[in-house]
Amino acid sequence: MTQTIRKNLNDYGWARWTAMVLIALMMLFAHMFVDVISPIKELIQVQRGWTSDIFGTYAGSEYLLNVWGFLILAGIILDKMGLRFTGLASATIMIIGAAIKFYAVSDAFVGTGLESWLNSWWTDFPASAKLASFGFMIFGCGCEMAGITASKAMAKWFEGKEMALAMGLEMALTRVSVFLIFTISPRLAGIGGADPSVVRPVAFSLALLCIGLLFYSIFCIMDKKLDQQTGAAENTDPEDEFKFSDIGKIFSSKLFWIVAMLCVLYYSAIFPFQKFAANMLQSNLGLDATTAADIFRWFPIGAACVTPFLGWYLDKKGKGATMLILGALLMIICHSVFALVLPAVPSKVIAYAAIILLGVSFSLVPAALWPSIPKIMDKRFLGSAYSLIFWVQNFGLSFTPMLIGWALEKTNPGVAEALAAGEAVSYNYTAPMLVFVGLGVLALLFALYLKADDRRNGYGLELPNVKE
Repeated sequence: MTQTIRKNLNDYGWARWTAMVLIALMMLFAHMFVDVISPIKELIQVQRGWTSDIFGTYAGSEYLLNVWGFLILAGIILDKMGLRFTGLASATIMIIGAAIKFYAVSDAFVGTGLESWLNSWWTDFPASAKLASFGFMIFGCGCEMAGITASKAMAKWFEGKEMALAMGLEMALTRVSVFLIFTISPRLAGIGGADPSVVRPVAFSLALLCIGLLFYSIFCIMDKKLDQQTGAAENTDPEDEFKFSDIGKIFSSKLFWIVAMLCVLYYSAIFPFQKFAANMLQSNLGLDATTAADIFRWFPIGAACVTPFLGWYLDKKGKGATMLILGALLMIICHSVFALVLPAVPSKVIAYAAIILLGVSFSLVPAALWPSIPKIMDKRFLGSAYSLIFWVQNFGLSFTPMLIGWALEKTNPGVAEALAAGEAVSYNYTAPMLVFVGLGVLALLFALYLKADDRRNGYGLELPNVKE
């Protein structure tokens, strides 16, 4: 007799790729909000009185609550409550935090009692920056929570299938956020026009976050149908339930710490750099904010083009640990160009080349890193493993922007005051760029150690994901 093979929803290509797109769009809109003010750093300095060290503190505030334990809690929530609850909660938290930040930079906040109270303490830090940082902290909790949820969702829907390719495409679509927001933000702000404003781009990004919540709600309907088909009502089997003791098992893993340190060092030289990149180009090349943003917006294009192919290669051929090494090397080269070459030879061609090459680096490392986690961590606490890696990463993402902002102010005395007075001056970015170079060197050392450890112990990081 011929037995009918029953297919689940994720066995159909159209369904699992639709799920990937819905998740990726939510993350795309989240990352657009992350960098919405980055291309207009100089404008917010002039309109709201933020200096570079204040801007750095604001940029780092996104990760502060995550550093103090929220990400650990988020991982536990994900493993206990499942993808649907956690994803919807994270999208809602992002919207709340974004709304607070929008109010902080809006004209409606000016002259209120709240502004007066916030200005009454820590007087060197403007009220708008205090409230925007608070909103960004709330948003950051939701954004990182959404990140680990997306990773676990990809692992669930593409288990035994094109996992690296799916994660690669999801990341590629997310990376396009930089191109989009660096294109849109200066133009919505009206840089160079009669009425420039930081409010319009923030409002636009807030609206996109609401659309992202709608997209994830559609994914939840699909995910519920999949669980009904597989009989995998989340967290009903006691053997599969997350236990708090699992956190100790994760922390006791040497491999976890190697991956986590590689992650924090590499990403600390990427995401904080994005906050300052347009202003760095503006200073080194003598450009206006819109033109500088138009150059940097090409950063993710190399990643968006290369990442899907890298995902396919990882699925079919492997070599994940080798890709981590190559990605770290490329990052060191690019930041060295920004630190030493571009100030001496202010060439747009050099700037474009270094930015696109940095984008290729940014495709190599994430494409190889995230699909490797399911190989080394128990499926039962995979969400917590992702969240703890993100937690360690957030230490660097929180404090590196503050360090860069502080370094800018210390190595450029008087520049912030001159900009506020309307004078045509620029920053020297050599010292901050050398900080990023140093982070890249340390990331390279951990990548080399990881490959050597994989060779000794056979974790399978160099092996393909798809089993023939």
